[in-house]
Amino acid sequence: MSQLILVESISPKDAGIIMESPEGSRDLFMSGLFMASNVKNGNSRVYPREEIENAVKFVNGCIEEGRSICGELNHPNNLSIDLERVSHVITEMWMEGDNAMGKAKILNTPMGNILRTLMESGVKVGVSSRGSGEVMEGVVRDFQFVTVDAVATPSAPGAYPNLVRESLENQKVITLAEAVCHDKTAQKFLAKELRAFIDTMLKR
Repeated sequence: MSQLILVESISPKDAGIIMESPEGSRDLFMSGLFMASNVKNGNSRVYPREEIENAVKFVNGCIEEGRSICGELNHPNNLSIDLERVSHVITEMWMEGDNAMGKAKILNTPMGNILRTLMESGVKVGVSSRGSGEVMEGVVRDFQFVTVDAVATPSAPGAYPNLVRESLENQKVITLAEAVCHDKTAQKFLAKELRAFIDTMLKR
């Protein structure tokens, strides 16, 4: 049986993608559900757990060897990675139950900046895995994982969980606090603004 190109999309609601910014870092990451096993997906295909586990092992092996697994913003219907459309690189992948969870760094590329802007503007993001394999009676075998792409999909208010951006906002606060500690100009500016704020409150 010939290998088929397999593209499987997970909706923003199911993927539950959130945006993260590690403490002390300006890098942005998205993390959530990347692939699911033992369930019939929207294409009426089922991926046995061992197929998804093998994909996770492949990803971690590449990362340990220093190889990059890049993803694109919106997926093409082929297995090639177009470097001009790369928006993120996978940094972690692990199993939680029957699901493959993952984390990807959003890159400072044209497509990465679009992805960043969409997410910061409240656009919910889903994912789309790409690979090849054989399908017999709806069950995928010999799955050869290629990557996970980001699929940005606008959603109705309240339809999906909100993005978590507290860490990003906290990073801005930390940056300002560090500036005040070491920058006399910043200290004077902060003191001036605090005095103005207090005066405004006293006049009420």
